[in-house]
Amino acid sequence: MKFYGTALSSPLMLGTAQYPSPDILASAVKAAQAGVITVSLRRESAGQKAGQAFWSLIRELEVPVLPNTAGCHTVKEAVTTAHMAREVFETDWVKLEVIGEADTLQPDVFGLVEAARILTSEGFRVFPYTTEDLVVAEKLLAAGCEVLMPWGAPIGSGKGLNNVFGLRALRAHFPDVPLVVDAGIGVPSHAAQAMELGYDAVLINTAVAKAGDPVAMARAFSLAVEAGALAYQADPMAERDMAAPSTPLLGKPVLA
Repeated sequence: MKFYGTALSSPLMLGTAQYPSPDILASAVKAAQAGVITVSLRRESAGQKAGQAFWSLIRELEVPVLPNTAGCHTVKEAVTTAHMAREVFETDWVKLEVIGEADTLQPDVFGLVEAARILTSEGFRVFPYTTEDLVVAEKLLAAGCEVLMPWGAPIGSGKGLNNVFGLRALRAHFPDVPLVVDAGIGVPSHAAQAMELGYDAVLINTAVAKAGDPVAMARAFSLAVEAGALAYQADPMAERDMAAPSTPLLGKPVLA
């Protein structure tokens, strides 16, 4: 699956926040063989030219960058941040976040659709962080988005895929739309499960950055997304309610 016409080298997208050190971040990105890295841009950093060493580190990794509007709670805030990110990173890609609830960090889907419409009209390639709601998905696509990023669970919770039914329904309703599970993934098996559902990528941050060994965990996630994608392509067997013997009864000896 291509994302706005671009094929990624890996279905693993990796966030760059909360790592113990820049060296560990760089090593984790390499171990993950990430297809994209996401970067949060704060207005004060861009305006005061702060954090230049970090931007230099990100560029040296030579991995496509997806700036995001993390921490934005209004349409105006998100749109302004997206414009600054485009100037700093020289890319039209933006992961759009408009947070609506403080405890769960659930997206404000009304503001999200509005902000997406504004940004797509201004030439941005929008990756919206959304819920698995089918109606919201339709409205985001109508607003010009060509990718959807439904959450698995609240950001940083590590709960995995809270609504497998909803995620499966989203995949079934939009078979030709690139879909990325974003947020809530805690362990590699969660990422593999998302790929087994037919998703095109997963975005991980906290699960790697906060692991005891972020580099080893990054490698584990890399293997997990590869395994999950291969399993989906292999057309897994359907679940059954009853047992089915793997050894046929035909030819079984009869002992008198």
